[in-house]
Amino acid sequence: MRIAQIAPLYEAVPPVLYGGTERTVAHLADALVDLGHDVTLFASAEARTKAELVAMRDQAIRLDPSPLKSDLAAHLTLLHEVRRLEDTFDVLHFHTDMLHFPFFEHRATRTLTTVHGRLDLKDLSNAYRRWHTYPLVSISDNQRAPLRFANWMATVHHGLPPDLYQPSSDGRDGYLAFLGRISPEKRPDRAIAIARQANLPLRIAAKVDPVDRTYFHETIEPLLDQPGIDFIGEIGDDQKAAFLGNARALLFPIDWPEPFGLVMIEAMACGTPVVAWKEGAVTEIVDHGVTGFIVQTEAEAVDAVRRLDMLDRRHVRQVFERRFSSFTMADKYLALYRRLTRLDDDDLDHPLLQTAGE
Repeated sequence: MRIAQIAPLYEAVPPVLYGGTERTVAHLADALVDLGHDVTLFASAEARTKAELVAMRDQAIRLDPSPLKSDLAAHLTLLHEVRRLEDTFDVLHFHTDMLHFPFFEHRATRTLTTVHGRLDLKDLSNAYRRWHTYPLVSISDNQRAPLRFANWMATVHHGLPPDLYQPSSDGRDGYLAFLGRISPEKRPDRAIAIARQANLPLRIAAKVDPVDRTYFHETIEPLLDQPGIDFIGEIGDDQKAAFLGNARALLFPIDWPEPFGLVMIEAMACGTPVVAWKEGAVTEIVDHGVTGFIVQTEAEAVDAVRRLDMLDRRHVRQVFERRFSSFTMADKYLALYRRLTRLDDDDLDHPLLQTAGE
């Protein structure tokens, strides 16, 4: 099958440091190639991919040092190029929110749009009603709640290559981990409070966006002087296996409707359990008492941290392999592509595809 993957241009594919959407696109494109499909990736030039790359910008926008740049212009150029080449593909798979909606109405039913962000924003309802013919994929069932009426085709959870992260220890270093972004909705302050009450060190590997710098300086920075709290900053994929694998648990104390939470399955890939707040997609990702604990208060989180030895880290990894590998994700997307194109695909006999669908 000839498949176009259209990524946003804000981060590299996969990102050098923080970034979820572009990381998922990278893993999906590679898995589809491994399964024998003809995949073209529209992304910035530094993409690392097994697919054929159509480079749409010399560098991803966020780490481009140029002070004068236009993300709108870059993405309009991207969509123009996809439009120019659209007839060479069986399906166009967009990861660009709704930016492409006005430009591909003539073949909307031969496109797939994965919605990666939150959907409880004021203006979204009118847009999704206006462009109602586009088949949509949610990344969790919970994500759909604000727009139940939209043209949802399926929910497909994110996946990671099975060999990207491997368990590196039994968590014997004894610290708790917080990985992601410093922001009010991610609640690093909660993570610090939990670690302090549990009398365990906390290592924070997170980026600080410009919009969150005031929150970081006024709310989080004063807490970093407490004993056992270590702020590391942003880390890349090459550091995550050790960071997560050596931790007793990942703390995921969110205070917002997180559409997915990629860091949870990154931890699970390392065999590391997750202590997560009952918000957003958490109940779809974490199996309570198996791959971690789902909590609703700081007291419950502290108690969960004290019960981590109940969990089998090898089983945490096994659950990841079964539910959240990139081949499992690719298998589900291929089923949707076939529904869209009504093609008979002989690749059902491919051994990797059989493994992915188990």
